[in-house]
Amino acid sequence: MISAILTDIEGTTSSISFVKDVLFPYARRALPGFVREHGHEAEVRRWLDQVAVENGGMCQDEMIVETLQGWIDEDRKHTALKALQGRIWEAGYRDADFTAHIYPDAAPALRGWHGSGLPLYVYSSGSVPAQKLFFGHSDAGDLTALFSDWFDTEVGGKREAASYRRIAEAIGVPAGEILFLSDVVEELDAAREAGLQTVLIDRLQDYPQPRRGEATHGHTRVESFSEIQLPA
Repeated sequence: MISAILTDIEGTTSSISFVKDVLFPYARRALPGFVREHGHEAEVRRWLDQVAVENGGMCQDEMIVETLQGWIDEDRKHTALKALQGRIWEAGYRDADFTAHIYPDAAPALRGWHGSGLPLYVYSSGSVPAQKLFFGHSDAGDLTALFSDWFDTEVGGKREAASYRRIAEAIGVPAGEILFLSDVVEELDAAREAGLQTVLIDRLQDYPQPRRGEATHGHTRVESFSEIQLPA
């Protein structure tokens, strides 16, 4: 029985290349100007100060910016970076510099599940505001109304079973009735440890070398949302 679906974004509903080739470079370029213009705002300052403290008490915003740019290059999954990137991407979406890539099979499946009364949730390393911007300015239009709630790494790391237990508690659905969709096997391992059902989204566009057999860690494998079979 499936009572709710929890989905990842990058590599699952959307291409990895869009994030790495469009969003990350945009944020990297815009970061210095964004900090100069908004660094005095309380919410922005909170994240900048967190980075400064974690890195030996940096006293100049220029040093913080350089650290953040380095994290972008490393694809560092840090909550402060994700929050600041989300603010920057907001301007990009608003100014129509880009729209978010959605795989053609993902939007119809999400709409179909929502239309059948199945609650949908998002869990991504990107901040919740960034997630909402992503689905609000997608190639398939505004999809935000399809989702009942959103989760980011403030609930915990995506490779930690405790994070999925917290999400199950937050949405009020038994863990065993939640289906988690992701392209990352280690995330699926953690979700399964927490009791969730799992499906590995193994898109050939993102993973030219298919993951089969032992590489799936026993998770059901599909190459698109159209292949996902839910219990009747």
